[in-house]
Amino acid sequence: MGTVEYIQHHLQNNAVCSVDSINPVTGLCEGFWTFNMDTILISIALGVLIVLAAARLGKRLETGAPSGFQNAVEGVLDFVGGQVRDTFPGKNPLIAPLALTIFVWVWLMNFMDLVPVDLLPLLAQMVTGDPHFHLKVVPTTDLNTTMAMALSVFALIIFYNIKVKGLWGFTKMFLFHPFGKFFIPFNIVMTLIEEVSKPLSLGLRLFGNMFAGELVFLLIALIGGTLAVGIGALFWAPLQALLGLGWLIFHILVITLQAFIFMVLTIVYLGMAHTEMDDH
Repeated sequence: MGTVEYIQHHLQNNAVCSVDSINPVTGLCEGFWTFNMDTILISIALGVLIVLAAARLGKRLETGAPSGFQNAVEGVLDFVGGQVRDTFPGKNPLIAPLALTIFVWVWLMNFMDLVPVDLLPLLAQMVTGDPHFHLKVVPTTDLNTTMAMALSVFALIIFYNIKVKGLWGFTKMFLFHPFGKFFIPFNIVMTLIEEVSKPLSLGLRLFGNMFAGELVFLLIALIGGTLAVGIGALFWAPLQALLGLGWLIFHILVITLQAFIFMVLTIVYLGMAHTEMDDH
C-alpha cells in the first residue's frame, strides 16, 4: 500500500448506505443517507463507558479516604462547576450536567487519537478477515460528529432564547440588535451571521484541530512504514519513536484544550441566550 493509499484508507469511515448511494468506481458510500458506523458505534460505546463509570462510582462513594479515581472525578466536577459559576449568568440546572457531559465525552472521543493509528484497524481486519476493512476510530475527526453536537447545542440556544426572551423578544433581537431600530435590514443580516457562526465555530474548530492531529500521527507512522527499510531502519525507526512520543505528549494538551473550548463556548452561548435584550 502506497503513501496516498495508506492515508486515504485510514481517513475513510466504515459506512453503510443504500445501493443507489454507492459509487460504482470506488465502491464507497457517497450519498446523503450514509451512516458512518465506526463513528456511531465508538461514540455510543464511549458514552456508555461514561454512564457505567459514573454508576459504579456512585455505588462506591467514599467520604473518609476516597480513591484516586473518585478524587479525579471530583476534581473534574469542581473544575466544570467553577467554569459554569464564572461564565453562566442566572440559574439553570441543565447547564452544569450538560457542560460536564460535553467535556468528558468530547475528551474521550479525542483521546482515541492517542491510540496507535494501525492498532485497532489491524485488529478489525483480523477479526473480519477483510484486509481492506475501514475503521476510523476518532469520532471527532468526522465532521458529522462535531456538527451534530454543535447543532444540538444550537437547538438549545434557540430554545432558551425563546423561553427566556419570549417569541417577540427573540424576534426583536434580530430586528433591533446591534444598531437599533433605524437599521433593521442590517440588524437582521448581522444577527443571522452572529447566530449561524455559533454552531460553525463549535463544530469546525473541533473537527479541524482533531483532523489535523490525526494526519500528523499518520505521517509519523509512515516514517517507520515506508522509509524504515533495511539499514535505514537504524535511523528512521528511532526518529519515528521520538516524533511519535513528542507529538503524543503535545496532543494530550490539544485534546484537553479542544474539549475545554467546546464546553466553554457552549456555556457562553447558552448564557447569552439567558440574557435579556435591552429595548432599542
